[in-house]
Amino acid sequence: MVALAIGILTFVALFAEMAILGWDRLNPDFFTNFPSRKPEQAGILSAWVGSLSVMFVTALAAVPLGISAGIYLEEYAPKNVMTDIIEINVTNLAGVPSIVYGLLALGVFVYTFGFGQSVLSAGLTLGLLILPIVIVATREAIRSIPQHIREGAYGLGATRWQVTRDHIVPYSMPGILTGVIIGMSRAIGETAPVITIGALTFIAFLPEAPVSMEFPFLNFDWLTSGFTVMPIQMFNWTSRPQAAFQLNAAAAGFVLVVMTLAMNVLAIWIRYRLRKTIKW
Repeated sequence: MVALAIGILTFVALFAEMAILGWDRLNPDFFTNFPSRKPEQAGILSAWVGSLSVMFVTALAAVPLGISAGIYLEEYAPKNVMTDIIEINVTNLAGVPSIVYGLLALGVFVYTFGFGQSVLSAGLTLGLLILPIVIVATREAIRSIPQHIREGAYGLGATRWQVTRDHIVPYSMPGILTGVIIGMSRAIGETAPVITIGALTFIAFLPEAPVSMEFPFLNFDWLTSGFTVMPIQMFNWTSRPQAAFQLNAAAAGFVLVVMTLAMNVLAIWIRYRLRKTIKW
């Protein structure tokens, strides 16, 4: 309890300090203005739009692949030396420093595949970063399902795929979602990988809208656009000597923490709703 109280009180104190310092800057203009050399006119429009865009690509890249890999390793993969090697590597990759993923992405996504310093490269980089977390969380959630669920389904003539689809995945979904949100919460605050692949510290434009009014109604040009994210914008402001930029950084930090807490609250609510519908 003492250790828990120390951690919570430290977070609350830092969060309250950011809120107090940046509260005066939290107005509509702060969310709708681009960065500026004048601190009173600077905003986080390009940063929060970039963060949402990168997180969208990250989720599309990591979540389906991570959940599928976790299900395969736990339910379908044969127990042999190759599987053991894969499991050890997945576990170790969850603890690799994020800068290593940035260097890997710089060589693979930016130069080899030619994606450039874009939203797509950033999303795939952070997707690699959280992929081991999603796989490990998925496997742990599946392991928590009682064995009699499988035995009962097999006893009634269900196939392995039917057992996985209708019982294992629905029952383990609360735990899987918890792992997904933990991974996404880590990704949204990462700075080193996106700096490595060339995130801009000052950007005064937005990516093109993904939806248009003309056929085919979907526009993928935003994936190749330059970008910045909230942690980069905060880093830019804290490196400036003017005190007013420090207030902007505090306000941006407050917004980033609120975004992260909102993701966790959403995960808790979804997990609660799913657990209410599960019938053991």
